[in-house]
Amino acid sequence: MDHILQKGIMISMENEKIKLSPFMKSKEKKEEVKREVVLSIKDLHKSYGKKEVLKGINLEVYKGEVFGFIGKNGAGKSTTIDCIVGLKDFNSGEIVLAGHNVKENPLDAKMELGYVPSEPVTYEVMTGNEYLQFVASSYNRYQESFDKNYEFLKNKFMISDSDLNRKIREYSHGMKQKVCLMASLIHNPTIWILDEPTVGLDIIVYQTLMDRLREFAANGKTVFVTSHNIDLVSRICNRVAIINNGVVAELIDFSKEPLKRRNLSNIFFSTYAVEKKPE
Repeated sequence: MDHILQKGIMISMENEKIKLSPFMKSKEKKEEVKREVVLSIKDLHKSYGKKEVLKGINLEVYKGEVFGFIGKNGAGKSTTIDCIVGLKDFNSGEIVLAGHNVKENPLDAKMELGYVPSEPVTYEVMTGNEYLQFVASSYNRYQESFDKNYEFLKNKFMISDSDLNRKIREYSHGMKQKVCLMASLIHNPTIWILDEPTVGLDIIVYQTLMDRLREFAANGKTVFVTSHNIDLVSRICNRVAIINNGVVAELIDFSKEPLKRRNLSNIFFSTYAVEKKPE
C-alpha cells in the first residue's frame, strides 16, 4: 500500500513538473526578450528625387551591444546613418533614439549620440585641444566635466598633450581620426554611431579603436557601426544587419547562430548573388 502511495505521489509530482515546465520556459523567453531598445527604426523611407534609396528599414538596436550594419556601396548604409544623426530628412517612417523621436525632438536626440563620419571633419586652424573644447561647449559640458572626460579619453586613445596642442592641419589621417573619436565621446553619449571608422587607419589606431568599441558596449552603452571590413564586423559585433535594395535583407544574432560568425563573408556575398530580373 505504501509502495502504491509513494508511486502515486511520484507520478503526481512528475505531472506537476510537466505542467510547470511550459510556464517556466515561457518565463525564460520573456526575460530573454526583455531588452532595452536604444535605437528604433520603423518603416524608414528616403528618396533622392525619384530614386527611392531606403524602402522600409526596420531595426531595433539594444543597450550594451555592438551592432553591425553592412551592405555594398549604394545599398543605403550612409543614408540610414545620416537620417539617424539628423544630417538628412527622411520621407516617412520613425526613428527613436534613447527615447527621443529624432524629428520631434532633434536636439534631445543629438545629445544622446556620438557620431564619427567616414572622413574626419575638424577645424584645421584649431589645435586638437581647442577643437575638443569647442565640441564640448556645443553640448553644454562644463569645464569640470570636460576635464574629466578629456583626461580619460586622452589616455584611452593614447594621445599626448603635445599632440593636442598642435594645429590639426599638421596631423596625419590617423591622428585626425583619433581626435574625431575623442570628440564624438566627449559628452558621454548613450550610443556611438560610426560610419566606416577604420578607413585609412594604421594597425595601432585600428586596434585601439577595436578595444574602445568593445569597452564602450561592455559599459552598458551601444555601438552602431558600418564597415566594408567583414572580418572586423564578424569579430566585434553581437548582431549584424545586411542591407540590400533599401531594406534589411538579413538580420543575424551571433549569440543564437554562432556558426554564422565564421561564415559572415559568405552570407554577405550570397545576399547579393542573385539579382532580381526586371519583369
